[in-house]
Amino acid sequence: MRIVMMTNTYLPHIGGVARSVTAFTAAYRRLGHDVLIVAPEFEDRDPHEHGVVRVPAIQKFNGSDFSLILPVSGTLDEAIARFKPQIIHSHHPFLIGSAALRLACQLALPLVFTHHTMYEEYTHYVPGDSPLLKRFVATLSSHYANACQHVFAPSESIASLIRERGVTTPIDVIPTGIGREFFATGDGAGLRAALGIAPDAFVVGHVGRLAPEKNLAYLGDALMRFLAAQAHAVALVVGGGPCAADLRAQARDAGVADRVLMTGPLDHPLLVSAYRAMDVFAFASKSETQGLVLAEALAVGVPVVALDAPGAREVVVDGENGRLLDAETGVEQFVTALTGLACAPATTRRTQVQHALATARDYEIDRCAGRALAVYAEVAAQFDAPSRAGHGEVEEVLTRLGAEWIVLKGLAGAAGAALVGSEPTTIAASD
Repeated sequence: MRIVMMTNTYLPHIGGVARSVTAFTAAYRRLGHDVLIVAPEFEDRDPHEHGVVRVPAIQKFNGSDFSLILPVSGTLDEAIARFKPQIIHSHHPFLIGSAALRLACQLALPLVFTHHTMYEEYTHYVPGDSPLLKRFVATLSSHYANACQHVFAPSESIASLIRERGVTTPIDVIPTGIGREFFATGDGAGLRAALGIAPDAFVVGHVGRLAPEKNLAYLGDALMRFLAAQAHAVALVVGGGPCAADLRAQARDAGVADRVLMTGPLDHPLLVSAYRAMDVFAFASKSETQGLVLAEALAVGVPVVALDAPGAREVVVDGENGRLLDAETGVEQFVTALTGLACAPATTRRTQVQHALATARDYEIDRCAGRALAVYAEVAAQFDAPSRAGHGEVEEVLTRLGAEWIVLKGLAGAAGAALVGSEPTTIAASD
């Protein structure tokens, strides 16, 4: 199958969507399929990357780690024409997502959309953030989903949520899979030695973007209190973002700065080694759709302490592979959970590791990719493409206008629902 993946974020940016696109693309190609990635220009990208078309973008939009896609040029049309895709897969409802919708309409191809993110949790990057804007963004993503032929949800929590918001397009739960390297590679002891972490230190770790939507203030408070009470403990934080300086300040104020190691973003194989250097993984985000980093931690046998929220609740089983705490749990209770794992007897630790590894096997990337490919095939077989008879210049203009109408209808509908304060409503693509 010939698949076009269209995304607002991609390498060298390190984040959940970029890693998902990378993992699925590698798996699809390994399984014999052709993939073309359409992504924004990024600084320091690999000049020798294969199978990627870059489109112009404004870097670090409004202080975030993201790029703002500019109007797509004819270069993309030429690349798509040469590739001859059979299916378009959009990874965002906005910006390049609109381009994906128009492209699918122009080429009479089925469009699949992965609802990766709780988009309303990211409106603080936009001037004028407000509850009104959050409702607008949530509703617009639902309109977009209803303009597609199929939707992938990374977890059952997200599938249920978007159904409640009025998405009637068929939905399949297909999480981002874990790469094979997490099960077979990495050197935790070596990374500990390189970072100056004692072999017998208890390492509480975290991997992810250091940004407000990840509940970093709460997590930082919990980590500093835990370190203050456990003299043999070290925090290993992997990732970058706008909250990095705040986390360092919390460490200084708590008097534990020498035991908070912040590596910045890491990629393979160092990322796998970082996970293997940890004894427990701490996670406080409530804005996840899957919690890929939780599954990755479990894949190397590291138990997790997390708040009960979408993404985490599908992966963490309280009392088996870690602790899943009530979403409104206070910081002290989170610290108590970390302490419980730090003080657990060796037999309990071995059992937790076994449960962690068993959980992770369900998320192996080739399993997830196989499920996605089966959906692609079904969607393509059932897609009722419009007749191309007499498809000249007039028909081409009408097709483009039809695509623009779907986008504009979604914008208008979402704005209206937000203004009246209503729940997202259902507007199917055929309306």
